[in-house]
Amino acid sequence: MRLTDTAVDTAGPGLDAPDASDALGVVRHIAAPRLKAGLLPLLAEADLLDSPATWGSVTTRAGAFRLEPVRPGRDLELLTGWMNDPEVAAYWELAGPAAVTAAHLRSQLDGDGRSIPCLGFLNGTPMSYWEIYRADLDPLSRHYRARPHDTGIHLLIGDGTNRGRGLGTALLRAVADLVLGNRPRCTRVVAEPDIRNTPSVSAFLSSGFRCHAEIDLPGKRAALMVRERALRNLL
Repeated sequence: MRLTDTAVDTAGPGLDAPDASDALGVVRHIAAPRLKAGLLPLLAEADLLDSPATWGSVTTRAGAFRLEPVRPGRDLELLTGWMNDPEVAAYWELAGPAAVTAAHLRSQLDGDGRSIPCLGFLNGTPMSYWEIYRADLDPLSRHYRARPHDTGIHLLIGDGTNRGRGLGTALLRAVADLVLGNRPRCTRVVAEPDIRNTPSVSAFLSSGFRCHAEIDLPGKRAALMVRERALRNLL
């Protein structure tokens, strides 16, 4: 079940947080001699997305779930197989050789950290792909009244045996909880599934999101789904 569509990684209007980037620049300047190369991606994430790699796990009705940033050397073959599943390809439009998936990942991994591709592990098994992104810094922000630190999500469930049994609802709630629990500056989690993808829209509604509007995006008419921090314990 494709729950959202492909992330866009170029900056939208509202790139107005020099305080955060300036602060990170100071940290890098001071600590650079002691940093190892492996820490640099985490610093980029911490600046814009508070580092999904450190969010830990959350308990769902299906078991323990966690996000782990994609490592192409480990994950590319798995993700390429998922992208070539007809049900996934219908919305993600990334079917083809591994180079197609690799280019999609690289556009995020080589960016400034405003979109982080992740694998979703359920009980230790990779079974879904997520993109966690700064919606307020994304072109999506041109289509709604964004707030600072709005966080967007894209999702696909890779294994067809996990589709069609309500698992998407449980995972969407789990990831929204992870975002809100680990990003104190974020007051809303947003998504924009294709309005034709009724299973997707239904999953969002069942997981505590509300449909705020229908919006026209490149290549699709989307339902703007929003989960408010203020309503986290009510919906």
